[in-house]
Amino acid sequence: MTPYLHNLKTLFEQQASPEQAGPMKQYMRNQFEFLGIKGPMQKALVKQFIAEHGLPDLAQLDSIVRELWSWPEREYHYMALTFLDRHQKQLTPEDVPLLEYLITTKSWWDTVDSLASHNVGKLLSQYPSSRKAVIDAWRESDNIWLRRTTLLFQLGYKAQTNETLLFSLVDQNKGSKEFFIQKAIGWALREYSKTAPESVRGFVSTASLAPLSQRESLKWLKAKGQLL
Repeated sequence: MTPYLHNLKTLFEQQASPEQAGPMKQYMRNQFEFLGIKGPMQKALVKQFIAEHGLPDLAQLDSIVRELWSWPEREYHYMALTFLDRHQKQLTPEDVPLLEYLITTKSWWDTVDSLASHNVGKLLSQYPSSRKAVIDAWRESDNIWLRRTTLLFQLGYKAQTNETLLFSLVDQNKGSKEFFIQKAIGWALREYSKTAPESVRGFVSTASLAPLSQRESLKWLKAKGQLL
């Protein structure tokens, strides 16, 4: 362990709360261990740590993120994502293997959705020439989290959304029985409906989506009174 990460571990362990760790673990369906550091306290610790020790050098980012990911407590995984976010503008397509590793390892919605909509989405927006190769590979994967990422990476694109690609990905995944795929379809279409309501209405009317996906897709339009 590097001195940098030793300092981080020491700081976090000082704020650990076993009383809070149990309920946090249960909320995540016992997928991960927790130190018991809730969001507001973790944000304060992040601010304190970076003020005292700075961000990791870009050259060390990959190794530091991977080591944090190897630790059992979920708070360290969130810290790894914080370091990624702080270096987002410096990430390049060479970092796609790291992002894929994080998506497919210790996977759950809390980290995957952040990686999909923030890191992958922003990277492929900054490097559009890399988009097809990445998405074409991930959309054919048997890993549900990679396929969820292909559905969600355009969440923040708004008018820049590749509608043809989005609808194609939905068509490819709509038959999945996986809850997290059906929810992702609904989320992606609901978000895009705020930009292109007519397109989403038309697509959903003919796409034969699963009930969960269809219901989630139309929530915003229904709330705005824009359903026929």
